[in-house]
Amino acid sequence: MPQRALPLAKKIFEGYLTYTESFKAYTRLAPLYFAQRNWQATQLNHRQRLRLYKDLLFQLTKVFQEMLGSDSDNRQIWSLIRKDYQEMIANRPDVELAETFFNSVFRKTFPNNPLDEELMYVMEGYNSCEILENSELLRTYPASMGLEKIIRQILEDFDFGAPFMDKEQDVQFLIEGVKKVILTRYQVEAGAKTQLLRSVFYRNKAAYLIGRTYVGKKWMPFIIPVLNGPRGVFVDTLIFDPNLMSHLFSFTRSYFMVEAEVPSQIVGFLSSVIPHKKIHELYNAIGFNKHGKTLFYRDFLYHLEASKDQFVIAPGIKGMVMTVFTLPSLNIVFKLIKDHFEPPKNMTRQEVREKYKLVSLHDRVGRMADTHEFEFFKIPLDRISPELMKELRNTTNSLLQIKDNQLVIKHLYTERKMIPLNIFLESCSLEEGKRAVEDYGRAILQLAQANIFPGDMMTKNFGLTRQKRVIFYDYDEIEFLGDVNFRTKPKPETYEQIYASEPWYDIAKNDVFPEDFRRWMIGRADLKPHFLEYHKELFEPEYWRSLQERIRNGELIHAFPYPEEIRFRPTELA
Repeated sequence: MPQRALPLAKKIFEGYLTYTESFKAYTRLAPLYFAQRNWQATQLNHRQRLRLYKDLLFQLTKVFQEMLGSDSDNRQIWSLIRKDYQEMIANRPDVELAETFFNSVFRKTFPNNPLDEELMYVMEGYNSCEILENSELLRTYPASMGLEKIIRQILEDFDFGAPFMDKEQDVQFLIEGVKKVILTRYQVEAGAKTQLLRSVFYRNKAAYLIGRTYVGKKWMPFIIPVLNGPRGVFVDTLIFDPNLMSHLFSFTRSYFMVEAEVPSQIVGFLSSVIPHKKIHELYNAIGFNKHGKTLFYRDFLYHLEASKDQFVIAPGIKGMVMTVFTLPSLNIVFKLIKDHFEPPKNMTRQEVREKYKLVSLHDRVGRMADTHEFEFFKIPLDRISPELMKELRNTTNSLLQIKDNQLVIKHLYTERKMIPLNIFLESCSLEEGKRAVEDYGRAILQLAQANIFPGDMMTKNFGLTRQKRVIFYDYDEIEFLGDVNFRTKPKPETYEQIYASEPWYDIAKNDVFPEDFRRWMIGRADLKPHFLEYHKELFEPEYWRSLQERIRNGELIHAFPYPEEIRFRPTELA
């Protein structure tokens, strides 16, 4: 049996090498497309890298199952496979990702897809994100160089593959930004220095330099966004605000393209500059979402051990498609697709899963929540409240199993917990409400600019993040904007048409009448007039059609992940 385990371990290892080489190949294309301003290729490259893991895993597990034959559930041989595989990956700089890859192969091959803590890397896997001070991953600039020289050297050291529009002006913008935020507060002392990651972070139309300055006996993190416009490359702003930095790495944004020879050190550096982000969120942010899922699950198990509260039905209006529950002490909700949908919903469970898959492959522009998809997810039975168990039995019974005092859920999604917008608007102040409904409208319009029409735009389908940013999280009715037909309502001309109880004109499945949005989008009387005035364009069919035309013409409309008022050149095109 040991002789049989070695080739099986090698097959998994070869599959992992294929994945990492392909992942790096896609990632290395990002700076090339940025330099060329080839935004369509940028989007396609992003989607292809997202599909890579599952596509390779599907092919590998098919071959692996044939090699294992009837031993797919033989625990002894799996234990030997893991032992041999561990020796192959032990000294790799990306050992943690290799462990997760093994987990994926195991779960796709072993019958009934178990979460087996003995045969998988669940709790005891590699979990270190140390930063090596003299690492080759960093460029270091001592303060003794002087501010202007440091900034000039930074812009010289990072080659974006295209000429700067006005490098001298960029230097002055950055000098002024540093003076305003740092030099007005701190005295530069001996030992002060600035460090930047050598790897550039690419996403959509932007490139980001991530750094930190040691001053005032502490590290001050910063981000420098760089754009490539029609007139050349330019520095767009300088970000010191930790909330804005956190938002750049938000669970509502697409993953960065960034070269990471030693992923744990990249994550370690990011953790030092955005300290309240969990490690699994940072792995997600740089494209290793499968390992982010492993770490999320590890955190979940730790949390279960350290807490005693029960899982309960999530607050808010119950959905027609999803049953949602949460653990009050955990910042996560769990979403299950119901066995049967209430009218007027007439889709299938598979169609709902396809909508979630669409979101996972699309640019979320900071307005759609990322999810992790789990199969055969286990929760201790004694942690399920009676009310929740009754709700699960009534709505999702086909997804449930009970085994060894555990509730096993065959399929679910996890998502960050947010305050439902409808609940927030019930009790917030007028000023808070105005800001929220303004951002609600912005969320819808930014999704539209990214070619997404939310479908059901009721406030119950939106939530507020910790920073009070409005996010869309109900995906069962989303469509590509280009597939929607925005119509102006025909005006009645006859007595019968004026007093008809039903529409007297034909309405196709994909027809949408923006004028009707006014009736139901905001119910609170003191907020509705402000919303209708602030977002007039939402109710104009011509506006929606103009967005469709821009997208059909191949335009990628850049969604800035920071306020436009902090841009150095607010009118410059991305």
